[in-house]
Amino acid sequence: MHIIREPRASAMKENLRKIKVDDDLGIILSDGCRLSARTWMPENAHEFPVPAILEYLPYRKRDGTIARDELTHPYFAKRGYASVRVDIRGNGDSQGIMEDEYTAQELNDAVEVINWLAKQQWCSGTVGMMGISWGGFNALQVAALQPEPLKAIITLCSTVDRYADDIHYKGGCLLNENLGWGSTMWAYSSRPPDPALVGDSWREMWRERLESEPFLPIEWLKHQRRDDYWKHGSVCEDYSKIKAATLAIGGWGDAYKNTVSHLVENLSCPVKGIVGPWVHKYPHFAVPGPRIDFLHEALRWWDHWLKNKNTQVENDPAYTVYLMEGVKPKSSYEHRKGHWVTYDQWPNQSSTKTLHINENSTLGEEKGYSKTFISSPQTCGLDGGEYCSIWLGPELPGDQRTDDGQSASFTTAELRDQIDIVGAPKVKLKLRSSTNTAQIAVRLNHIHPDGASTRITYGVYNLGHIDGHDKPRQIKKDEIISITFDLDHIAYRIFKYHKIRLSISNAYWPLLWPTPDKGEIEIIDGSIEIPVTEGGSEDMRNFLPEKTDEPWKTETLREASNSRKVTRDIGSGESIVEIIDDFGLVRDSANGLEIGSIAREWWTIYPNDPLSAEGRTHWTEERNRGDWQTRTETFATMKSDAENFYIYAKLEAYENEKLFYEKQISETISRDSH
Repeated sequence: MHIIREPRASAMKENLRKIKVDDDLGIILSDGCRLSARTWMPENAHEFPVPAILEYLPYRKRDGTIARDELTHPYFAKRGYASVRVDIRGNGDSQGIMEDEYTAQELNDAVEVINWLAKQQWCSGTVGMMGISWGGFNALQVAALQPEPLKAIITLCSTVDRYADDIHYKGGCLLNENLGWGSTMWAYSSRPPDPALVGDSWREMWRERLESEPFLPIEWLKHQRRDDYWKHGSVCEDYSKIKAATLAIGGWGDAYKNTVSHLVENLSCPVKGIVGPWVHKYPHFAVPGPRIDFLHEALRWWDHWLKNKNTQVENDPAYTVYLMEGVKPKSSYEHRKGHWVTYDQWPNQSSTKTLHINENSTLGEEKGYSKTFISSPQTCGLDGGEYCSIWLGPELPGDQRTDDGQSASFTTAELRDQIDIVGAPKVKLKLRSSTNTAQIAVRLNHIHPDGASTRITYGVYNLGHIDGHDKPRQIKKDEIISITFDLDHIAYRIFKYHKIRLSISNAYWPLLWPTPDKGEIEIIDGSIEIPVTEGGSEDMRNFLPEKTDEPWKTETLREASNSRKVTRDIGSGESIVEIIDDFGLVRDSANGLEIGSIAREWWTIYPNDPLSAEGRTHWTEERNRGDWQTRTETFATMKSDAENFYIYAKLEAYENEKLFYEKQISETISRDSH
């Protein structure tokens, strides 16, 4: 670990270039499909060619990512780059059909786009690729295909393993985000292209998409084990394929906490990693703070790898993480107190603190006999927060005391010294289940002197995957199972005189879909190995404070709002989690497009019946301009019995309040050890 001092903003003199913006640059692929790109580049790029930076997404440049695009892409263009934001095939103002996420078609199109960019008169021939979430995923996947002009990437909030570390499955357990995010894409893909860009063909393009649009949770649920479907696009299958210099960035408030560590540890190309306290957002406008000047860090990366400038990025630490000081549990934070810790090599040879579960619900350094049983109500997990915190609402885990009380919990005595955790705690358990299907959720919690419980990190495991996620099976009743698995990576400080708790439940709703059997699990033995930086590190890396380019100019027609509620029927015990995100309605000041969205989710379950689980979603999307008005309503429902999952989805599309198109989809899918 060492100190990196970066230049003060006032010491940097910038010669900013005048730029031009094209809202609809056409890129014609080899099969004739036209992709629509929005570009920002210096006015004189045709005379003095510049490198290109590609961001390639299905989330619609015109009305989906425009707010963040305006904060980011002009910055690079003013500093000598062509920043190119492309709608992938079948999305936004691009032609064609999108069949799934990260298909071979999507990735091959990206390679074509990169080669096309490199050949343009205004391009110097070198290309970088950048993206968050979907764009971070495909940046890694495209880099693995090694298009020659692609010299560097910046990947944020992404994954290396599409099965183990995405929104579908975790630890072999089915995530409810599979339905939640799939419903989001169902709504996103229902929106029409903009007639102001595509002309009179907009209606034909819209109908073609609506007719072809898949309800992706059905496809994802047909692959409940880690088969070839998930191996495609999982760069962990062969890290050596990535040759482009890789800057990986993540956040402790995000679902994708493990990726940066995995990339720094396994890539053989130049790689650096940064993880802050943030949720699923770019770190120059994310919460919780402190934000950083991501644009400056990105520019240093691009200038070195795309322009051969000496920006010293190769001397940056391999891995930089924000060590958060432990605080009382809250569902959202504006700022997290802490400091940056740097590592020249990762994994770091830090010490490990091993704690064993013992009698009387204790957790200690000495190993003692403990025989404990878990039979959690299906409502355990209601304070677990959102799987992926993204919308800036109250989404983070709240006080864990209720969930702890519905779990087998083991707590240390007061700590004699503060503990700084950096890395992935490892859990070892010996268990016996009374049923053929079972799953567990394990949480490492920080217990404050007043009893408040903050979730530090967690992991989940499907006991039917003891032989591997590619070979699920039913477990035998009373079979003794020994498992070892990692909790999510974290960097967190627990203070002297506070306590550590390990909580284990066999239900975790609404994060996980329950297994069919409400059983009992016996914990025969168990421990957790906690990676500790002894005494804490005061080595710091100084990042410049955040800055952005000029924000998107809009007129607000309906204010945004969000709410998250849990209601419980005292008589029946039925619990309903209701999530409503109204993203408001705004009018683009430049082109007059009105953009509005409302997302709704309901997750219902009874405490003693795992087969009572139900998920429902409803999205409303509006796109209007003058006398052109469109609206889509998308709905989805998921239920299950002991043998099958049952999924239903409906789509309604309206033009000027007249029904333009509708369809319904329903499917029965066999359970495969879930």
